[in-house]
Amino acid sequence: MRKEEVFSVRGDVELTERAGHLFESARTEFLCAARDLGTWSQPRARAAIGKRMQAKNTSGFTSRKLLSPLVLADEEARAHLRTVQSKGAQVRISSSQLPHETILIDRRVMILAGQHTPAGREYTVTTSQILVDGVHSLFRAIWDTAVDLNSYLRDNVPHLDADGRVILQALASGLTDAAAARRLGISLRTYRRRVAELMAKLEANSRFQAGLRAGELGMPPM
Repeated sequence: MRKEEVFSVRGDVELTERAGHLFESARTEFLCAARDLGTWSQPRARAAIGKRMQAKNTSGFTSRKLLSPLVLADEEARAHLRTVQSKGAQVRISSSQLPHETILIDRRVMILAGQHTPAGREYTVTTSQILVDGVHSLFRAIWDTAVDLNSYLRDNVPHLDADGRVILQALASGLTDAAAARRLGISLRTYRRRVAELMAKLEANSRFQAGLRAGELGMPPM
C-alpha cells in the first residue's frame, strides 16, 4: 500500500485479497481490541498469526488481545483464549466500551471492522501514521487499566456457600439426580432446582460445563 492510503473492503474474501498479506508480514507487534471473538472469521489471517505465534520465542515480537468481559460467557471462547495465552499472547479484559474489532500491526497498519450487514462486514484499512499512532495510544491507555485474564477470572469467582459446593461435588461424582438427592437428604425437585441455580451462578450452559467452569475458577468440589 502507498503511504497514507485508506481504503474500505466489504467482507472477509475481499479483505483477504487486498490485505491478507499484512497479517503474514507482522514482525514486531500485533494488537487486537474487540468486544468478542466473533468478528474475525477470516482463515488466512488466523493461520498467519497462529504460525507467527508458534515462533513466540522470537525476540521483539509482541501479541496482545484486549477483550470485553462478554467473551468469557462462552466456554469455547475461554478455551481459545487459554490456547492463545499458551502460545505467548498477552490477554487482558477491560470494562471499557470496545469496538467491533480493531487490529494494529507493527504500528504501521490499522484494520477497523464495522458492523455486520447482509452484504458482509465492512473493513477500513489504513497506513496513515497519524491515525495509526492515535489509535495505538488509545489502545495502550485502555490496556494499562485492563486486567490480566487469569487475574480477572480469579477476582470474579462467584461465591458458593457450603450447599453449593456439595452440589458441585455431587455433579462431579457422576451420580444420578435421584441418587444425589438421596445422599444429600433433599427432594429430587429441590436438588434439580439447586443444580439450575449453581449453573446460572457459574454461567454454565450444561452440567459438564459447570464442572469445567468451577475448575477454571479454582473452585474444586469439597
